[in-house]
Amino acid sequence: MSPIARHIRRPLLLALCLAVVMPAVGQTMRKVSPQKISGYWILLNTKVDADVPNSGNLYKPGCVAVSYTIGSDGVPQGAKVEKVVPQSDLGSVGTSIVSHMRYGPSLTNHSEEPVATYYVIPFNAPDDPAGQQKLMAACQLPGYEQS
Repeated sequence: MSPIARHIRRPLLLALCLAVVMPAVGQTMRKVSPQKISGYWILLNTKVDADVPNSGNLYKPGCVAVSYTIGSDGVPQGAKVEKVVPQSDLGSVGTSIVSHMRYGPSLTNHSEEPVATYYVIPFNAPDDPAGQQKLMAACQLPGYEQS
C-alpha cells in the first residue's frame, strides 16, 4: 500500500468511527416512572430474596426508593438508595431487592432499550389502600417520565 493511501485511510477510518460513536454520546438515558416501566420492561421475578439487617427501624411503617438502570440484558445496574422514610437502616434492603430483580423486554421494546427508573419498597405498610398510598407517596422521586 502506498504512503499516500495510508495517510488517507487512517483519517477516513477515524471519521467513520466518530460518526458511529458520536450519536450515542449525545443521548441521555430515558427516565421512566415505575408506573410506566411495563411499556419498556416486564418484571420476570415472582419473588426476590433480600438481605435484611438484624436491627434498626424494622417495625415502623416506612419506604425506600431505589434508583437504577435496567440494562439491555434486563439486569438492574447501579442501584442507589435515593430516599428512606423515616430514616432507618432499610436502604440496604432496598438495594438488595432491586439487585435480585430480572426483566424481559416488553412487546414494544424491540431494541431492548436500557432505561433509568426507580422502585419503591414499602415496609410494614398499613392494610388500607389509602394508608398504603400515603406511605408510598413519601418515596416518589421527581424527574421520571409519567407518560
